[in-house]
Amino acid sequence: MAEQPLSDVRVLDLTWHIAGPACAKFFADYGADVIKIERPDGGDPARNLGPFYQDDPHPEKSGLFLFLNTNKRSITLNLKSSTGKKLFKELVKDVDILVENFSPHVMPGLGLDYKTLEKINPKLVMTSISNFGQTGPYRDFKASEAIIYGMGGAMCSTGVGDCEPVKKGMNVIQHQGGYMAATATMMAFYGARVQGIGQHVDVSLMETQMAAIDRRMSELLAYEYNKELTPRMDIAGLLQYPYGIFPCKDGYVDVAGGFMFLNRIERVLKMALMETYGGANQFDESRREEFFGTIWYPWLMERTRKEIVEVCQEGRVLSAPINTTEDLVADPQFRERGFWTEAEHPVVGKLTYPGRPAACKELPWKIRRPAPLLGQHNEEVYTSLGYSKQDMVKLREGGII
Repeated sequence: MAEQPLSDVRVLDLTWHIAGPACAKFFADYGADVIKIERPDGGDPARNLGPFYQDDPHPEKSGLFLFLNTNKRSITLNLKSSTGKKLFKELVKDVDILVENFSPHVMPGLGLDYKTLEKINPKLVMTSISNFGQTGPYRDFKASEAIIYGMGGAMCSTGVGDCEPVKKGMNVIQHQGGYMAATATMMAFYGARVQGIGQHVDVSLMETQMAAIDRRMSELLAYEYNKELTPRMDIAGLLQYPYGIFPCKDGYVDVAGGFMFLNRIERVLKMALMETYGGANQFDESRREEFFGTIWYPWLMERTRKEIVEVCQEGRVLSAPINTTEDLVADPQFRERGFWTEAEHPVVGKLTYPGRPAACKELPWKIRRPAPLLGQHNEEVYTSLGYSKQDMVKLREGGII
């Protein structure tokens, strides 16, 4: 097996929740030795976030934690204690990268800011991920996924017509921000290796959305060039039809047809449509309702997703099934490419995980170990620093680890 691209890189992962662990996961899965530092009194709060394996709310069974922390080693350390800070500085001496995602005042408040740590390790790349960045009037503001999406994303144009703006589901910003932080960190890391100097990388989750391709960039450019504000648009009101998500016999399908491609829908349905529903008739609301009610929906409800997509592809109509998670795990495309992977965890057993973000045979991605148990590698890491088992007993009794 070829060596992984980051096999000679050491990382301290001082992160919790989602964005920071997602960043450090990237390094771990490509071979870096990532030491995750957790609080002795419960560890990363993500351990208490669902979904949980078999619906058992156990700190070692969080699906989110299990996914975000593969290939990492876990140690516990109380950074509020003087001994804990001393141990942390010893760890910093021999690492290449440190990632943290506390509020901007936390690391300076602990006396562990970049200027201090740089003196210990001049080549250190330290990445700080926060809601609004390390500087500016918003730097200490609390935030949530919805707040960041509203302030720095595209919520103003997400939703239906004149209704309230809505947010896209799940924690997209947290994951995307983590991956952006990993990209920026790698650039700083290779710069540090070439130039022999360290860097402090300041990642703002809001700014990662300001620069995102997810409609936001085009909307910012539209305003910059034309002072144009993008409205929320009811997709059902688009002239182009059939266009959108539609029910069928066994679920839902996404079909993008009609308007200039109405002749392709003719081939799919095997009936003449242009004279009645084409051209200017696409503006006629009564014709639209007639098409959907008497032709389109009855045709859909007699067919499965697979049948609809196959006949649409034959007619060169852009379409796809709306898949469930179960569908994706069984999908032949992802199975053939080896996207899904398995890992054996000491508590939950063997589970299937989403795999590598990109295939590269010579410098592979792989799961070497599952997400760690809380403090699983305390002895392994601290004895490597010269501490004995007796020392560790005292550290544990003192609440340090």
